[in-house]
Amino acid sequence: MNAPAQEGHLVPCSVYVWVWAALLCLTAVTVSAKYADLQHLAIFAALLIATVKAGLVVLYFMHVRFEKPIFAVMILVLLATYGIYIGLTFVDYANR
Repeated sequence: MNAPAQEGHLVPCSVYVWVWAALLCLTAVTVSAKYADLQHLAIFAALLIATVKAGLVVLYFMHVRFEKPIFAVMILVLLATYGIYIGLTFVDYANR
């Protein structure tokens, strides 16, 4: 038996330009958050922005957005685990 042909997906170049522009804007927000007087929220803001940026890279440049739904489930489990670890880190940080 022949394996079914895998259909590709075509992504317009403008999508990549918009994602790149979003990554640049988020980088600027990260740098400005460092100099803002956020006190203890600076760490949380930096982690949140980094998570959004990583999500954009995974979804568009690694083409996960166009894969089977099981990959989305695995990524959600991964993000939930990541959130638990980050939450436990902040609990530890707050109790020092």
